[in-house]
Amino acid sequence: MEVATLPAIADVRAAADRIRPHVHVTPVITCRYFDRAVGAAVFFKCENLQKVGAFKSRGACNAVFSLSDERAAAGVATHSSGNHGQAVAFAAGLRGIPATVVMPRGTTEIKRRAVQGYGARTVESGPTLAEREGTTQRIADAGGAHVIHPYDDADVVAGQGTAALELLRQAGPLDALLAPIGGGGLTSGAVLAAGGGAGPSDGDAAPPPVVYAAEPKLADDAYESLRTGVRQPERPPHTVAEGLRTSLGDITFALVRGGVREILLVDEQEIIAATLAFVTRAKLLIEPSAGVAVAALLRYRERFAGSRVGVILTGGNVDLAALGALAGRIDG
Repeated sequence: MEVATLPAIADVRAAADRIRPHVHVTPVITCRYFDRAVGAAVFFKCENLQKVGAFKSRGACNAVFSLSDERAAAGVATHSSGNHGQAVAFAAGLRGIPATVVMPRGTTEIKRRAVQGYGARTVESGPTLAEREGTTQRIADAGGAHVIHPYDDADVVAGQGTAALELLRQAGPLDALLAPIGGGGLTSGAVLAAGGGAGPSDGDAAPPPVVYAAEPKLADDAYESLRTGVRQPERPPHTVAEGLRTSLGDITFALVRGGVREILLVDEQEIIAATLAFVTRAKLLIEPSAGVAVAALLRYRERFAGSRVGVILTGGNVDLAALGALAGRIDG
C-alpha cells in the first residue's frame, strides 16, 4: 500500500467538521475508584453515549457524508453483525439514501431489527469474512451502491479519529491514550489524532500521548500482527467482546504498526470483571468490548501509574439480561 492512500490528521479534522451536525460531542468523565486503582488520572471518553450507542456513528457519518450527491444516490452497502451496521443505517437515513447491511448467519434477531429500525435493508450471508465481503460486493456490483468497509476505509478511520481528537481537547494534555482494538479503525484514528495534536495551532506545547491498544487474548490477531510484522487473520469468535473479533485491514495495520506503542492482552475473566466494575462504580452501561480497555487499564496499571490517561469507551449496546449472564461467569 502506498503511504499516500492512508488518511492523515487533516482528514480527521475535516471529518470533525463534516460530522458535527450529526453526532454527539460525548462527555469525558472521571471516577475516583479507577484513579485510585491505577494510581493515575484517568479520563473516560463516553462513546457509549454516542448516537446508536457506539463510536461507529462517527466513521459511518463521515463516509456517508463524504460522498458526492451523484455517488450517494445509488446508496451504500456494508457488512456487520453489530454497531457498524446500525451506524451506516443511521447515517444513510440522515442523508436520505438507501442502505443495505449484510449480516452473517446467526446474527441475533435483536441486532437485525436494530439495523432495520434505522431504515436499512438486511441481507443474510455466510459467517466468514470472505462470505460477508463477497455478498456485500455482489450487492454493490448489482446496484451501484458504495461499499463502506467497517474499518479498513480511509473515511471511516478519519471519522473514528474524531473521538480521540475530542478527548484531547476536552481533557487537555495526556500522557497515554488507550482504546480497544478489533479491526483497528478506532485505534488508527487515535494514532492520527495523537500524532496531530488537538488542533492546528497547538504547536509543541505538550508531547503527544503514547497510544496503547487493548485486545482479548482469545482474539489476539492484532497483537500477533505487530509481533510478527505480518497481518494475521481473525481468530475464531470465542471472546465475550463481540465487537473485537475482527482482524486488521491493510489501512489499519499500517497505521497501528506505525503508531501503537504496545497491544495489551487481557483474558475473559478480566474483561467481564472490568465491565461489571465500571457499570457498578461509574454508573454507566458499557459493553464488553469497551470493558477490554478498562481491563487493560487495571491489569497493566504499572504502565499508567502517575500519568494522565485517556480511555475510549467504545459502546454501550448490551442488554441487562446479557449483563446479568456475564456476572454469572465470574470465577469465585
